[in-house]
Formats: sequence, C-alpha cells, structure tokens
Amino acid sequence: MVAILDYGAGNLMSVKKALDFIGAKSIVTADKGEIERASHIILPGVGSFGDAMSAMERNSLTETVKNAALSGKPFLGICLGLQLLFAESEESPGAKGLSLLDGNISLIPKKGDLKVPHMGWNSVSVRRQGSLFKDIPDNSYFYFVHSYYLNSADDAAVIGVAHYGVEIQCAVQKGNLCAVQFHPEKSGETGLKLLKNFLEMEG
Repeated sequence: MVAILDYGAGNLMSVKKALDFIGAKSIVTADKGEIERASHIILPGVGSFGDAMSAMERNSLTETVKNAALSGKPFLGICLGLQLLFAESEESPGAKGLSLLDGNISLIPKKGDLKVPHMGWNSVSVRRQGSLFKDIPDNSYFYFVHSYYLNSADDAAVIGVAHYGVEIQCAVQKGNLCAVQFHPEKSGETGLKLLKNFLEMEG
C-alpha cells in the first residue's frame, strides 16, 4: 500500500489517479499508523515552502514525515515535496524545512526570454540510472511547474538534471529516499514508468 501524505498542502488527487491507473493500491492519509504501515510513501506538494511546512506542523506530521523518509522504505517527494526535504528555501526566509538532504533551494533567475515560473516540458539528463530511472532513456521529457529549484546538492545524491537558464538538479536519490522536481503524474507514459520504478523499490 502506498501512503500519499495529506498534510494540507499537496496536489493529492492527480497522484492518486496516476497510481490508480497503473494498478497500485494507495491511500491519501494523515494518519500516523497508516503511514507507518505503508510499504511506500509519497510526499506531494504545491504552493509555497513556508505554507507547506506550517501546514505540516499544524497537522502534527513533521516528525512522522521525517521518520518515514528515514525508515528505509521507498519514499518519493514530488515538486515542492522535493524542496521540503532540504533545510530552507529562498521562497520563505526563516521557514525551516525537513533538513534531510543537503542543498540550496533558490529562485530561478530570469535570463533572456525565459519566463519564471518554469512551466512545461523539459528534458532530463540522467546522471545515474539507478532504480528510479530504470529503463527510462536519457533526455526523456517530464512536466515541470516551479519557480524555485535545487542547486548545490550533494553530487552523489543527484541522479537527474534539467536546464532552464541554469542547471536544475531535478532528481535526487539517497538510498530509498528519492525526490523529483517535475510531476511524474503529469508526464505521460514516461512519468508513469518512473512511478512504476518507484513501486518496484523494496524497503
């Protein structure tokens, strides 16, 4: 069973529908017991870094999410769910993230005709095939919607990068703790393949 974490600030139903489509059993939940019993955990996210962390605190889920991410079970952060794994973000000065990975979350600089937010399809260069990108060709396209991006992460954890004026470290993996800046649930067959790869990971 996949637990989709409902902390009050996530794009939950699109993830649930994608999992339903590929035949995966999932539950949208904020229940600590259900999260602990799940075989796989997904942390989705939309909105701002600070609002998401405040919502997580209000719902008394911060420690539960940290424990889930460190449990050794397959854990996937999506979009803002990637950014929340880090200590802080330029988007919300003073807000404290989960501090589970090292790196900086910065505003995408405006360069030339490139618009911010970065919205639409972008190719992803796979640095390390690993389990998440298994059988997904290098430079496959995924769907992005974001204004802030990960940079200066631990190089050993970065498994995928995109380019949009700057290099965006858009996929990370440290053991079974994974996260992607793009939306696999909105990325067609390639995104569904990535979700299937995640589901094949074992704790």
